[in-house]
Amino acid sequence: MAIYFELEVRLLGKIIDGKLVAQHYTAEMKREVEALGSNHIVPTLAVIIVGEDDASKIYVRNKHRRAEGIGIHSINIRMPEETTQLALLERIDLLNSDPEVDGILVQLPLPEHINAQEVLNRINPDKDVDGFHPVNVGRLWSNNAQIVPSTPFGIMKMLAFYGVDPAGKQAVIIGRSTIVGRPMAAMLLNANATVTIAHSQTKNLRMLSQQADILVVAVGQSRFIKAEDIKPGAVVIDVGMNRDENHKLSGDVDFEAVIQKADLVTPVPGGVGPMTITMLMQQTINIAKRRALHAIQNK
Repeated sequence: MAIYFELEVRLLGKIIDGKLVAQHYTAEMKREVEALGSNHIVPTLAVIIVGEDDASKIYVRNKHRRAEGIGIHSINIRMPEETTQLALLERIDLLNSDPEVDGILVQLPLPEHINAQEVLNRINPDKDVDGFHPVNVGRLWSNNAQIVPSTPFGIMKMLAFYGVDPAGKQAVIIGRSTIVGRPMAAMLLNANATVTIAHSQTKNLRMLSQQADILVVAVGQSRFIKAEDIKPGAVVIDVGMNRDENHKLSGDVDFEAVIQKADLVTPVPGGVGPMTITMLMQQTINIAKRRALHAIQNK
């Protein structure tokens, strides 16, 4: 029993607890919102949802609750499935021109008759709280970003919280999406890691993963990474959110096996997930702080 308890304690020490990190930053954000309130600034996030996608509605509701809990003013704009692209662009224009709206987010997916990229491009880059606008993508890759995608931003915050400095380390990212893989590579590169991006066409992918000091996995395949695919002492970040053959929530990493070998691992659920919305809120606050600074400078 004593040996089992010691093993359990040791393994618990290897878990990157996303809920704990999110709670830490949430407490900081509440203080930041209070400070902005003393200057008559209320951080404001506008979220547009088009259509009746159930998953999107749940996600938007969760964003609204988190925002209100921190003190951020949350505006939910619901538009019907038959909304035209022109009508959606006009609504975005109104939000772009509203000086009290700090962040604008259009919930994806959009109905098939709407060009999502044109819609995202219409958002003012300085209000693009998701960090998907080409201007913000360029700023990120030139190491001059103010707004970045929330999931990789949350991963960087988790690494910092657990004392993991990417500088000089070999980082391997499996997955090249514009939401996670590519911005994650840029952030790690900006933090002085040596970065490799692997994907479905990569040869010897598992050989690369075995060399990683920091391994970020975002492939959408349940338990894709096994213990033999990592080096001893690696930091493993699992971005996956899948359902296995038993309909149980699982990540892209075989957590139970990998935790025996890695130094730190994120669980699913409770790892990266809680940080995504948290960083969305943080970026809304950051934009509001720039608004406050601009107001002071123009007095």
